[in-house]
Amino acid sequence: MYSDVELKFKKRNKMLFSRDSECLQELIKLIQLQKHRTLVMWALDCAKLPLKQFEEKYPNELRPRICLELCESWARGKIKMPEAKRAVLNSHAVGKEIDDEQCIAICHAIGHAGATVHVETHAIGLVIYELTSIVLKYGINDFQKPVSEKINYYYNRLLLWQENTDKIGLEWAKFLLDDNRPNKEKLLSEKQK
Repeated sequence: MYSDVELKFKKRNKMLFSRDSECLQELIKLIQLQKHRTLVMWALDCAKLPLKQFEEKYPNELRPRICLELCESWARGKIKMPEAKRAVLNSHAVGKEIDDEQCIAICHAIGHAGATVHVETHAIGLVIYELTSIVLKYGINDFQKPVSEKINYYYNRLLLWQENTDKIGLEWAKFLLDDNRPNKEKLLSEKQK
């Protein structure tokens, strides 16, 4: 199940998971079934835990938090894309400025969570980078259990948001209300076949 991760770790890759990772296939199938706004809620929600971990180490670095806040505002139609896009890029920039592999991955996870507002294909970036940070935290010999637990967490949270996103009465940017647009993660998968 994790042989690709172990191989990438030995090669010292920066990203230890991908869309092809065997352990992510069920989650990706569920992602492909979702409305865009459901994925937005899920990604912004799931990014709160890695943000907390990041802020424990870097309490004065606010760019990842600002990324999530501004992307939430963008999803609600309160700001336009350029402002949120800058915040996403700033979260990624933090990952280029620090020397902490685990937190670098977290900054990229948060950036992808925010960018999910733009397009569904960023949602899996949250997963890929946060799971990478977990492997880096626990090491190559002890990562399997916490990674499996996190994947289950993602799956269950997505089921929760699938059921509840439209029940909580949130404001949405107009483009997120268009349910006729195809799920881009599903289109990407179909294109690669």
